[in-house]
Amino acid sequence: MRLIPTQLQTMFTQWTGKCLFRLSTAETGTVFLKQRRIFIMPTRAGLIFGLMLMVLFICSINYNLSLGFALTFLLASCAIVGMHLTFRNLAYLHLSPGRTSPVYAGEIAQFSVQLDNRRSYERYAIRLAFITDGAVGIPHFTDIPSHASSDVTPSTPASERGWLTAPRIRLQTTFPLGLLQAWAYWQPAMQVLVYPRPEADSPPLPLSAGTQTDGRGNAGYDDFAGIRAYQSGDSMRQLAWRQIARSNDGALVSKQFEGGAASELVLDYSKLPPTMDVEHKLARMTSWVLMAEAQGLPYAFHLAHLYLPPSIGPAHQAACLQVLALYGHAP
Repeated sequence: MRLIPTQLQTMFTQWTGKCLFRLSTAETGTVFLKQRRIFIMPTRAGLIFGLMLMVLFICSINYNLSLGFALTFLLASCAIVGMHLTFRNLAYLHLSPGRTSPVYAGEIAQFSVQLDNRRSYERYAIRLAFITDGAVGIPHFTDIPSHASSDVTPSTPASERGWLTAPRIRLQTTFPLGLLQAWAYWQPAMQVLVYPRPEADSPPLPLSAGTQTDGRGNAGYDDFAGIRAYQSGDSMRQLAWRQIARSNDGALVSKQFEGGAASELVLDYSKLPPTMDVEHKLARMTSWVLMAEAQGLPYAFHLAHLYLPPSIGPAHQAACLQVLALYGHAP
């Protein structure tokens, strides 16, 4: 008999979630939690409390207890007021999606969402969690002052590369008495780009015979050819610091060497061994991109029909990793 309230609550929750708010498309922009989107139902403690009220009422009738009637109606009034406060604690919120940051496969993807309270009363103990495959994820609790907002960052595992769509969000509250729970569903239009997982023990970068780790090739300092304006992708070791310090405007200039081979580092997908599967190749390319960035080596990137000229920096790295993440996926 103890399992009956829990089973009824679970069945009703699943029915409301699957039938009423299994949205076919994600909701863009700010979402307003109006009355029809809020569900409310007694908790286990609420069902026990209702049973207790019935017992008190029957006993008061049988024994004609005036104080028993007063206590019964007082407790029932408290439950009715609590029901209103529970509903009001969640209703009329404005929900907005926030920013997301790319992650690597195997990491935890975080989605930032904003709960905006435009009413004159505060909200307490609002529970927010993702729902994935019918299971509720790690909950996050927040309080929202009046005429203020709160940022919450629910998370979910990112197991595969590509675009990861945010799961449905369940908002729930049992404030103030815990006798009833109110909940609502929200499907935000949010995505996180998941990069391939870098290869753990990848081989060294495919440097050509004339390329050194400083990006100057086999031309040493004896092959100094002059000074030129700084170009995106130049290594920090190529900067002419003396000339930069002497200049009035502080403009960046780089040393130019004859026979430099900074562009000879090409990360080419087609040059990988044919015995490797696609995911293994993408993992190695990802690892090489990170290694080249860490060593400050300008690198070209070649994958299928896409060719990116030699460069270096966060923008070039993000472009390469995005191509790797979406390789073979539909646009």
